[in-house]
Amino acid sequence: MIISRTPFRLSFAGGGSDLASFYQNQEGAVISTAINKYMHITVNKRFDNTIRLSYSKTEICQNVDEIEHKIFKHVLQKYAPEGGLEIISMADIPSGTGLGSSSSFTVALLHALKGYKGIMATQDVLAEEACDIEIEKLHEPIGKQDQYIAAFGGLQFIRFLPNGKVFVEPVVCLDSTKKELEASCMMFFTGLTRDAKTILSEQKTNTTAKTEVLKEMVSHAHELKKILEQGKDLKRFGEILNQSWELKKTMASNVSNPQIDQWYGQALEAGALGGKILGAGGGGFLMLFCEPKKQMRVKEALKSLKVFNTQLEPQGSRIIFVG
Repeated sequence: MIISRTPFRLSFAGGGSDLASFYQNQEGAVISTAINKYMHITVNKRFDNTIRLSYSKTEICQNVDEIEHKIFKHVLQKYAPEGGLEIISMADIPSGTGLGSSSSFTVALLHALKGYKGIMATQDVLAEEACDIEIEKLHEPIGKQDQYIAAFGGLQFIRFLPNGKVFVEPVVCLDSTKKELEASCMMFFTGLTRDAKTILSEQKTNTTAKTEVLKEMVSHAHELKKILEQGKDLKRFGEILNQSWELKKTMASNVSNPQIDQWYGQALEAGALGGKILGAGGGGFLMLFCEPKKQMRVKEALKSLKVFNTQLEPQGSRIIFVG
């Protein structure tokens, strides 16, 4: 038996610049962090020669070609061992909530199956293969940041070059700065789930017309990196998040809605400096940057929403059990 553990993520700035429609002409950049919420994948030998998959539903198949789940199918076509197999996926958060769950699942599955077959998997290879499956094979309208932060973990500045290469650079800052960042980030579950594909498809279509907007969002990622490295005044971090969120809302029609705008406005009035809806937008988690001394007021203003406590995760995808 093999069990892999792969973190979910928070993306602070630069989202959208990891789409090929942008970075093929202009270098993209994001700043993201892994968090201590995970996707677990368990792989075990099955007593017969069937394949049993357990996720939000259960599939029992005679061979790989019968599998309905597209990611399972593509990964197993390459890495399925001989004989029966049972794979179980377990996530700490629901899908469609903006924490990169699909890419964390893909990275976790690749890592577990490679481990089951005795194949050593580096972080960059896991990320590259996950991108190939999701973007090239399945034609999902997504970028590359989620796969890389899931594989590498930590607080990272990720660059996307026109030649397709990706560079993952750890944000080098004091532990006290990371603790301040962690203490200042608040998360609330809106209760709204959405299909990110519709929003991302529109954003991808709008990339050419919105190039200047995306360039400014990339500059925000660079500025956030400098703020963390200098560690002087993180209030500016929250202000940039606010500016970036206002820009992000112009990228597609369903990134926000009147209810989200109301919650966000209430949070700012209560003392939050900035924030965003994580992921593509439209629902999921609302992340806010707020000084700890003002957080009780924000919680009171958003008392209809569920508080979601999380911390930064320094590690990426790992094999945590070999039996």
